[in-house]
Amino acid sequence: MEEIEQRTGELEEYAYVLDYLPTGKSFSVRSEPIVQLIGENKFTLLEAVPKTADLKVDERIYIGKGVRDKVSLIKSRLAFENLTEVARSQLPLVVSNIIKSNEKRYVDFFNNASSLNIRMHMLEMLPGIGKKHLKAILDAREEKPFESFADISNRVALLQDPVKLLTDRVIMELKGESRFYILTRPVHQLPPR
Repeated sequence: MEEIEQRTGELEEYAYVLDYLPTGKSFSVRSEPIVQLIGENKFTLLEAVPKTADLKVDERIYIGKGVRDKVSLIKSRLAFENLTEVARSQLPLVVSNIIKSNEKRYVDFFNNASSLNIRMHMLEMLPGIGKKHLKAILDAREEKPFESFADISNRVALLQDPVKLLTDRVIMELKGESRFYILTRPVHQLPPR
């Protein structure tokens, strides 16, 4: 698993806990603790074996190369359907927190997003952004680049909360409900072994 992600250059360094199962999954042959995680960089859904029972939902933990405090092994990537109910219920909150804690990166997304093709712009992939909002965003960022989520909300009339727009898009991509993946890396893009 880690070998595959190293070849694609998208190894997650940090992840957030979505759910901790002290005895593993009920249908599992072996009874070992499992933790379900979401990566901070590309929102990669992962399943890991924890070193400790001291894990809390929405906790940021190190999962990169080197010595890991709380995780001993990354078992596999997960599809959205394989998340527990607890993990699914925590997903919007955790994704929103990841986006808020990386505000500059996602504000830069609004500043630098470009066209996907002749008819579609990346910003139109966000739920709730149509042609009118797209034009307002492009005009506002041409005047002066956005500096924060609050700046986006203040300068683009009637736009929903930018964090909610991004969160909804990430969840849509994780569910596999999109043709284009602009914020995540879908499970089916793993290279063959």
